[in-house]
Amino acid sequence: MHIESIKLKNFKSFREAEMLDIPHFCVLVGANGSGKSTLFSVFEFLREALTSNVHTALVKLGGSRGFQEVRSRGSDDNIEIELKFRENSNSPLITYYLSIGEKDGKPIIAREILKYRRGSGGQPWHFIDFSNGKGIAVTNELAKVTDVNDLNREEQTLRSSDILAIKGLAQFSRFPAVMTLGTLIENWHISDFHINRARPEQEAGYAEHLSKEGENLSLVTEYLHDRHPTIFADILEKMTQRVPGISSVDAKTTEEGRVLLRFQDGAFEDPFLARYVSDGTIKMFAYLVLLYDPNPHPLLCVEEPENQLYPNLLWELAEEFRSYAERGGQVFVSSHSPDFLNAVKIEEVYWLEKEQGKTIIKRAKDNEQLVAFMAEGDQMGYLWKEGFFQGVGSQ
Repeated sequence: MHIESIKLKNFKSFREAEMLDIPHFCVLVGANGSGKSTLFSVFEFLREALTSNVHTALVKLGGSRGFQEVRSRGSDDNIEIELKFRENSNSPLITYYLSIGEKDGKPIIAREILKYRRGSGGQPWHFIDFSNGKGIAVTNELAKVTDVNDLNREEQTLRSSDILAIKGLAQFSRFPAVMTLGTLIENWHISDFHINRARPEQEAGYAEHLSKEGENLSLVTEYLHDRHPTIFADILEKMTQRVPGISSVDAKTTEEGRVLLRFQDGAFEDPFLARYVSDGTIKMFAYLVLLYDPNPHPLLCVEEPENQLYPNLLWELAEEFRSYAERGGQVFVSSHSPDFLNAVKIEEVYWLEKEQGKTIIKRAKDNEQLVAFMAEGDQMGYLWKEGFFQGVGSQ
């Protein structure tokens, strides 16, 4: 999956903002409070709305005030989200548009559209067009239709006006376009790894994917060790290259049913438990587990991965993120680290700044001064540190 553009209106600090030509590996920089986490929350919001409904997603994001808190301050208009993306490089451009309003104090889906565009010209084909819980949906598979007149449309009514059409229809196999989008959104992953959540022993269980905060790291380690030994061996090889002294990592289940994460230092006979290992060691291992997932996420967002990591590791970590993106996923990373930015290309960097309380998104490659400096051999992190990113400030 590759999101090519994002357009937001009245979504928290994004009164009206747009990201264009988004690369497979995208790095966001900006001062604290500029909106980096808010941009990631757009993806979390859509996933939660798909899993439950728009009302629940608004409450999770905005608290008890829900819609009123998520909608930009001072605005009376609807919240609007538009994503343009492709399933792969050969797929048609897909546009998903969502407009959320309020009626009688409750949020409603004022408009929801899923449309496909074949080629660079012509009108897009609407596969979903819903308003207030009612609309039309197309039952054809996109690959089998060559003429818009051959589209089979069905009128549908959802159980509630705060349920996404892509949720209500994705359970039915006769709506393949909807099922595809629903599956993609369900598998988006936002990572905000917390060392203190990964250290404690875990109750015995089963986990294939690392959770948002990483508390199931030992369970995923056990899964990879037992079910995907080749991939786990690759992770260990990377780990030994990144962290001197570490020779192996494993997960051991105790008689009490607890799962312990253990790190073996080649200089010692017995392994160390996770609670005695450095923050950077655990975090580097967690990111390798995340990035070498046997079933990678189509979209991965990572907040400030540089925390607790030795600066020399950040260049290699950036390369790992880029490699993940090249294997078919898309990666968004927020960062405050000049060392991490030094490993990033100018076309991969966007910066966010606040203007009168509104978040503005800018591309580094659109700044002629930055382009000139990079052409002369400078690095992004150095330029940011020296204050060349307008509105972001030096680090």
